[in-house]
Amino acid sequence: MVPLAGLRDTLLDHAIAMLEAGEAEPGIRALARAAGVSAMAPYRHFADKAALLSAVAERGFAMFLAALSAADAEGSDAERLVAQGVAYVDFACAHPALFRAMFACGAGAPKQPDAPAFAILTRRVAALVGEDDPVAALGCWAIVHGLATLALNGGVPLAAAQVRAVLRTYVAGIVAGGSTG
Repeated sequence: MVPLAGLRDTLLDHAIAMLEAGEAEPGIRALARAAGVSAMAPYRHFADKAALLSAVAERGFAMFLAALSAADAEGSDAERLVAQGVAYVDFACAHPALFRAMFACGAGAPKQPDAPAFAILTRRVAALVGEDDPVAALGCWAIVHGLATLALNGGVPLAAAQVRAVLRTYVAGIVAGGSTG
């Protein structure tokens, strides 16, 4: 039996595992069975399925931020920005169901550009171009999210070298063009 103190984390672990195993949206009852707890136990932590999915997205964004932060750890500003982009696409490809759930409408996806996973990108763009440049930051996000979506939904096989080449081209453009805002 799972101790009540760790039940929320256990339930989230199981929900993510269920997503990754192909279940579109894990239900509360199925989650309780997977965790080996009563059907009512998950309701101590999640009011309903929407709250569960929001918590799954929140956990996913924490994992995502950790991957982006690790990629942003060393190198020049340009190298760090490119590494973030590669980490973004790699995360999506490694966790496709979780990635989709994170950005699903109403599932806790960032509704504004100050979300931590976006903020790390905007800080790196600002360091690269010498000022806050929301247009360049949005462009970076659009490119990496588009590449990730192509890899997941379009079945386009993308090697890390291709992702790096696309991102280096964009980074060179924003550096050469200065502020785009």
